[in-house]
Amino acid sequence: MNDRAEAAMSGTDFTTLLALRAAAVGARLRAVVSAQPESRVRAAMLHAVAGGKGMRGFLVLEGAVLHGLPPEAALNAAAAVEALHAYSLIHDDLPAMDDDDLRRGRPTVHVAFDEASAILAGDALHSLAFELLADPATATDPAVRVALVAGLARAAGAAGMVLGQALDIEAETAERPLTLDEITALQAGKTGALIGWAGRAGAVLAGADPAALGRYAAALGLAFQIADDILDVTGDAGLAGKRLQKDAGRGKATFVSLLGLDGARARADVLVAEACDALAPYGARAEALREAARFVVARRA
Repeated sequence: MNDRAEAAMSGTDFTTLLALRAAAVGARLRAVVSAQPESRVRAAMLHAVAGGKGMRGFLVLEGAVLHGLPPEAALNAAAAVEALHAYSLIHDDLPAMDDDDLRRGRPTVHVAFDEASAILAGDALHSLAFELLADPATATDPAVRVALVAGLARAAGAAGMVLGQALDIEAETAERPLTLDEITALQAGKTGALIGWAGRAGAVLAGADPAALGRYAAALGLAFQIADDILDVTGDAGLAGKRLQKDAGRGKATFVSLLGLDGARARADVLVAEACDALAPYGARAEALREAARFVVARRA
């Protein structure tokens, strides 16, 4: 299937493309994890990287294709962000964090193995992400590899995903629910930072200006989180593969609790439109990314 045919995909065809991209990235990530020394930690890592929609890896590959690179040229970068995402889920599910026992329809890593193995598996996947980006096979230009490493470090660290998670934990014991602006800032770190990096990475690999894709990914990341909040209220736990209605049970403010279901859906639709508008410089070639934005708010899991 050529890139033009892929870019024209919509509806069910888009989900097929997403599954194909996820399978390619997943195969690369499993191969790298499987090459680690045999241990309980390696088994826990393999458990953690199984399943998932692969949206972050998809964004990396499609951004690369959009700039004339074959998807294979972006597999290491896509596997890196999925490795880092898997690490974040392992740690997020721990008893000290959200204390979840189900993820992607399977027992969470600390339940399937034990807490120590889960922590170490998360640490190893975190390190593996940067090892993949530093690999000369990721990009021949060292400056490109440094840019990718530095960007992912910022997105994952104390000004990005970690900050968002810390703010989320603090919200559970806050004297008052967070405001809409505060929730937006929290989720820009917890969910949006990695999606933002994934959206820009393909352009960085190609040595192109990532600004338009950065605007696209910023809107997409927030729409993704609003859709998650909606699913937490209206979704099916069996389809989601995880416990739902957790935030309501903890008394935390969400986009739904502040805007209502209709208001949250309307806000997500506006963000999808903003994401699609940001792709205007790419014309019809960016249709797969537009479909990704629409899929984010239409998904049922």
